Amino acid sequence: KHLNSDAIIQSIRPDKDVDGLHVVNAGKLATGDLATGLISCTPAGAMLLVRSIRGEDLSGLNAVVIGRSNLFGKPMAQLLLNANATVTMAHSRTKDLAAVARGADILVAAVGRPEMVRAAWVKPGATVIDVGINRIDAPERGEGKSRLVGDVAFAEASEVARAITPVPGGVGPMTIAMLMANTVIAAHRVAGRKPPRF
Repeated sequence: KHLNSDAIIQSIRPDKDVDGLHVVNAGKLATGDLATGLISCTPAGAMLLVRSIRGEDLSGLNAVVIGRSNLFGKPMAQLLLNANATVTMAHSRTKDLAAVARGADILVAAVGRPEMVRAAWVKPGATVIDVGINRIDAPERGEGKSRLVGDVAFAEASEVARAITPVPGGVGPMTIAMLMANTVIAAHRVAGRKPPRF
């Protein structure tokens, strides 16, 4: 607890920052430089899922990111913008959040509130990316037991969405995959080779 995690993160050389959290890498993403920086792993993994469903070019699609954290919300919005989506950033103070969410072709939830996004918030045919990891009581599993759920009420939202990520097992494994991808990219750059594209 006595350590300042931000100071430690900023002490890592940006070209070795495979988590993509250094301000240099965040700045490169913010300015649209996807070629020389390292992208934060969870947004990069979520974007890979979006692209696998919707394709590379998201022109004409409305994307709503619920959550404005530096770790996920802001970089996710930037990645969606770079793919030509029209992006709305929503958060706890957004007026009529359900109505804003209902307009999304791509809905990304990253607020840390268990099953906050209900089926009525989801536009029929939308792609829903659930980044939330919340532990809730599960008395059906026994006394003191819990289970993981996302920010989206999965069972009901999956009836409306075209595609939806589960929790657990959705964005989490993609985060790990992108950590490995960033490691490979960084190694190629250090060796003076053209890195693969993920």
